Amino acid sequence: MRAFKKSTILIVTAALIITLAGCSSSDSETGGASQESELVHKEGFPIVDDPLTLTMMAPDVGIQNWKDMPVIQEMEKLTNIRLEFQNAPKDSFETKKNLVFASGEYPDIFFAAGLTPAEELNYGSQGILIPLEDLIPQYAPNVNKILEDNPDIRKSITAPDGHIYSLPKVDLAQPWYRNPLWYNGDFLKALKIDKLPETTEELYTYLKRVKEEDPNGNGKQDEIPLSLVKLKEIRAWLLGAFGIYEDKIYVDDQSKVHYTPMEEGYKAYLTYLNRLWSEELLDHETFSQTADQKKAKAGNNQIALFSDWHAYFTLGGEPSTDDPMFSPVRSDSVDKPAIARNKGVTGGAYAITNTNPSPEASLRWVDYMYAYDGAVLFDKGPEGTLWKYTDKAAHTKEWLPVPGGIEREDFRATLTPNYGIPTPGMMTGEIGKGLATDFDRWVEKESKEKLLDRGARIPFPVLFLTPEEQAEVTSLQSDLDTYVEQMEARFVTGQEPLSSWDSYIGTIRKMGGERMAEVYQTAYDRWKAN
Repeated sequence: MRAFKKSTILIVTAALIITLAGCSSSDSETGGASQESELVHKEGFPIVDDPLTLTMMAPDVGIQNWKDMPVIQEMEKLTNIRLEFQNAPKDSFETKKNLVFASGEYPDIFFAAGLTPAEELNYGSQGILIPLEDLIPQYAPNVNKILEDNPDIRKSITAPDGHIYSLPKVDLAQPWYRNPLWYNGDFLKALKIDKLPETTEELYTYLKRVKEEDPNGNGKQDEIPLSLVKLKEIRAWLLGAFGIYEDKIYVDDQSKVHYTPMEEGYKAYLTYLNRLWSEELLDHETFSQTADQKKAKAGNNQIALFSDWHAYFTLGGEPSTDDPMFSPVRSDSVDKPAIARNKGVTGGAYAITNTNPSPEASLRWVDYMYAYDGAVLFDKGPEGTLWKYTDKAAHTKEWLPVPGGIEREDFRATLTPNYGIPTPGMMTGEIGKGLATDFDRWVEKESKEKLLDRGARIPFPVLFLTPEEQAEVTSLQSDLDTYVEQMEARFVTGQEPLSSWDSYIGTIRKMGGERMAEVYQTAYDRWKAN
């Protein structure tokens, strides 16, 4: 009898060991299913029955401690997942992120971390960031649907090794590639301008009139026709006048990739800006002033054309429809301007590390932000605080009075981390349905008529380079970017005559400018054919 019991125990034990070994093998083959996976609900809330604590690292804008934000507290109640934050200030986040990766002690989650494709490939290939593509269909149905409906997004977040190491921010509602340019409406009225400039010559004529005809009416020639904080504010808008979509790499309508600093259109752009500079139509403090200094000039009613998220952010006062958005102009060298639009995808917004005890729960947690209800929560805060539904079935809402009488955006920043950083999630027009003001609708109309209706398109897709390509581009880019930026400033200000263009191009060739275009052409062809 004892012998029978002993042999039975051995058989059962052996079977159990084989079963456990089989489960372990299966988990590794599926790309990281954890031992916690059976405890994670694939549908509904809470996500886990037993409380789960995870660590998260993110850039902090410093308005409110994240643990005290109502959105974070609401998510903890909903999911049963508690977060411990290892945040760093936004301005020093990149440095802290690099130190954390080098330390070997990682947070469970990187949130709004702005991981570059190079970082994803590097830390993904080392096993620090875990692959997500096998977990997404099971634990992130909202993300999965987005990727099924938008193949280009899937291509853009898939590394050359076939893995997805992070989730993106997807914004299909915002058309701007960079902050728009805005006209000072008072100056337009003073100069009796009824039709905005459509060509570079018409724009020049307008700026010249601002300089000479005293539109602010103070009897002084103190107007600044075009004021910027660095030339990057105007590149995306004025390069298009010469047929160029982007200031570094872009693809034309025939699928040919260009390195912008070598293009004839770029030379024409520099020539035009030099003309504005030499006639004092472009602010001579463009290369040195801060945003606050530019706003101070606007406060003195000196600026005619400028860049900002909205015109009143620079001009002050309340939102106004009197200050029109810049309408892209064209030069004589093109039939129509090249107009760049927002790529719609910001990669590297959410990644899970190999220290995470439950990647499945972490993925389900963030997947809520890609659904309508979760996107509204993270963008607007909990219902009843800053807004309420007027018709929930129709998704229409209305604003509530802001507690304390402070600015709505300042108050919203105390509710949610979705403020000034690329948080993961999905943004669509439905999220703000019913909340748009007359001003919001006017901005949307301006954007549609001046950008979207005129053929605005993505200059170059978000894509990965192979490790070899990335290493080569990084090496080339370091010196090229410095040289190009320095020469741009010298050409614009006249310190370097445009007659030196051929010499400049020769230097660019030696530094690898043509090779940059070749590398990105290969990557683009691979992305397109995927």
